[in-house]
Amino acid sequence: MRHFSRLLVGFLSGIAGALVVAGLFFLTSSARESEPAIKVETTPVNRDAKLGASFAPVVKKAAPSVVNIYSTHIVHIRPMRIPTFVDPFFRQFFDNQFPNNGRERTRREQSLGSGVIVSPDGYILTANHMVDGADEIEVAIADNKKEFTARVVGTDPPTDVAVLKIDAKDLPAITLGDSDQLEVGDIVLAIGNPFRVGQTVTMGIVSALGRSGLAGFNQYQNFIQTDAAINPGNSGGALVDAEGRLVGINTAIISSTRGSEGVGFAVPINMARHVMERLIAGGKVTRGDLPILLQDITPGLAKSFDLPDQNGALVSDVFPNTPAEKAGIKPGDVIVGLNGKDITDVNSFQLAVSESAPESSATVKLLHNGRPETVTVTLTELPVEVAPSGNDQKKPGSGNSMIDALAGVKVADLEPEVRRQLGVPPSVRGALVSELEPASNSAEAGLQYGDVIMEIDRQPVSNSSDAVKLGRQARGDQILLKIWRRQGDLAGTCYLSVDNTKIGK
Repeated sequence: MRHFSRLLVGFLSGIAGALVVAGLFFLTSSARESEPAIKVETTPVNRDAKLGASFAPVVKKAAPSVVNIYSTHIVHIRPMRIPTFVDPFFRQFFDNQFPNNGRERTRREQSLGSGVIVSPDGYILTANHMVDGADEIEVAIADNKKEFTARVVGTDPPTDVAVLKIDAKDLPAITLGDSDQLEVGDIVLAIGNPFRVGQTVTMGIVSALGRSGLAGFNQYQNFIQTDAAINPGNSGGALVDAEGRLVGINTAIISSTRGSEGVGFAVPINMARHVMERLIAGGKVTRGDLPILLQDITPGLAKSFDLPDQNGALVSDVFPNTPAEKAGIKPGDVIVGLNGKDITDVNSFQLAVSESAPESSATVKLLHNGRPETVTVTLTELPVEVAPSGNDQKKPGSGNSMIDALAGVKVADLEPEVRRQLGVPPSVRGALVSELEPASNSAEAGLQYGDVIMEIDRQPVSNSSDAVKLGRQARGDQILLKIWRRQGDLAGTCYLSVDNTKIGK
């Protein structure tokens, strides 16, 4: 079963436009790993301290822990053969054009990135895309004066975190900070080897926290955003606070030039540490899962559900015979907390669930009909996700009824053939959206051609006649719709709130 709470975000809202991502140049040992001796300090920086004239003491403390990583890929090139139609007498003239005729060639491609020593006995944190699929990995420390062959302890592509190990002792391990203590405006330094010029330190501030929803980036996004210059070669390097403690692993930038434009991202060290500990303990990361359909709360939905604000994740569908159903979670509930952590949106819920162990009990705080409730649910294990197939759907027939309150929307009955084409379960009753004007307020709210309207303002819809009747009766600034939708191999219900103030304007 896929992680529906993540997929529904792209399912409903998506991200318009494309971001140009630079700095993303994207062997596990079966032996039992020893636990690293990691030093962690959780106290926040002293924000009342006066800014000094130099950060040299901070750099001297942190820079020795940042290493260069050279990852080599062996590329196999298929042999080029002399065309068979060439006469043997003339084949000698093709030898210069086909010098390796019949023989496979190989080419070594090398990438340069950075990493951070986190324990004196050789554990190193870096970005997964730096070592993914590498045939050889070399680590250079002490300004390239010492080199070691590294092995991969484990990788976690969803967070872009990898753990390496070199055979060495008494290494200058960095002190880990607490990324949860960071605040926007805190000074940070980025340390790495950009453009192969050698170890470089740049300074900036924390520009934002909890960045997510960025196209082309990691699956689990809770980025620290910084304007400290991060360039190709900085990937996997250190983001440290004003006391030289590691608070993030630099991972990528948004740029139109492949160079820093002041929008860089780092994986918070608390997330990276969580992944590292599991990779060292078992070679892989297992994550908890609560397979339900969730959606972010828009201003219209907050008004329709009479919510005090937009914080939380709205439950749009609960699958039968699942832990969520057994725990009493229902469509229309709003999840506001999980295991003591506040849930502000779908992404924060996904992160909180993923940090919990499979088969563990989770305490879920929610609002049910506006009333706070707490339930306990047993988490399942998150399987490897498979992207929706994106198969083209056969379009249903033309509509026959216009809904007055939803300008630009025509609906039709769910005929048996249409049900079969769209894969609508027998339990789903409603009216099919057969025509939709792209510029309508309903389309702006997220309604799509092929959706099935199941409720209008919490009143059930059985067919197109019901939809037309309830549409005429709709009152208020917002019209709340409950719909069923299929996209690829993902299907379920969700809520939409249509702005009724634009009708006829």
